[in-house]
Amino acid sequence: MAEERAYGDNVFADELPELGDGVRGLRMERSDDCPLVCAVWELDPGAAIGPYHLHHGTDELLIVLSGRPSVRTPEGERELAPGSVVQFPRGLTGAHQVVNRTDEVVRYVMAAFHRSPEVIEYPEEGVTIVGARTTGADGERLFKRFPAE
Repeated sequence: MAEERAYGDNVFADELPELGDGVRGLRMERSDDCPLVCAVWELDPGAAIGPYHLHHGTDELLIVLSGRPSVRTPEGERELAPGSVVQFPRGLTGAHQVVNRTDEVVRYVMAAFHRSPEVIEYPEEGVTIVGARTTGADGERLFKRFPAE
């Protein structure tokens, strides 16, 4: 069964759906015809948006709307300011994790160009995910999770 997600059309929506662990998010309206998408995220103090990871089929662009998130990349970790823009290209150079190490809520937009199929590596978790917009042998969109080895 497909995961249910809320969709919106304004990155300044007053309230975002709670996703757990101090993370709220809203995917912006999207079309199956266009691989360019975005979502708005809020992180409470101490929250992170998933583990450190890298994409092999998706380029991402982060735009900070408010707060001061920290972004971890292969070059290390740095704090961003409101208005900061950071690219995460496909492959190892684009590996990243976004964390809120401050005492205020952080809000940012993550825009992405999703190619299909997609492979996502979580090097510290030892997991690789493979997915595609196309239908797999089971009649559902392809989504498989594997141990890295």
